[in-house]
Amino acid sequence: MQKLLILLTVFFFSYAASALAAEPAAYVAGKDYSLITPIQPTDTVDKLEVVEIFWYGCPHCHQFEPTLGPWTKDLPEDVGFYRLPAIFSPLWEVHARAYFTADILNVLDESHSALFHVLHVKRKKLSTLEKLADFYVQYGVDKALFEKTYHSFVVNTRVARAKEMVTRYGVEGVPAMVVNGKYLITGPMAKSYENMLRITDFLLAKERALK
Repeated sequence: MQKLLILLTVFFFSYAASALAAEPAAYVAGKDYSLITPIQPTDTVDKLEVVEIFWYGCPHCHQFEPTLGPWTKDLPEDVGFYRLPAIFSPLWEVHARAYFTADILNVLDESHSALFHVLHVKRKKLSTLEKLADFYVQYGVDKALFEKTYHSFVVNTRVARAKEMVTRYGVEGVPAMVVNGKYLITGPMAKSYENMLRITDFLLAKERALK
């Protein structure tokens, strides 16, 4: 009987050790994500906030989209998600203005992934206002209205805000994820698109526990 108890004890601790080894270690600041200093304000006061920083011309952002899209559809009700285009050059600003214009004209949901597809799969260079306006016509947008909105005060304000926030977050490359204005996750840190979302989930749980 004593021998059986010893065997069971050894089995239990061996199983527990292997189970712990199989579980992922907690993600670490400075290695898997970085702390944003100072902490930045969020736009979703009553929810936890996740922001994807992207550029339409970025091949990695295009590759991330099929993984990110389904994840955003299954987010808990206490999480608010939105995208923010980075602006590191005049071309990036052209695409950022197109994003904000599409949002204002209520065609963003159906055109967002499509624009990635046209740029990276069909290899079309939509790098001017005129070419982008022609692209959005297929979504029922009047070309003159698109061009007017593209240069509007509202879009100018959003572009300025995007430049400011990307700088405040300390973003130097895309895609990147910002969680609750406190944490930044980059591609080199995450090493895979799936892990970028796992780290995001980890940080959301961390923030949820703080509440």
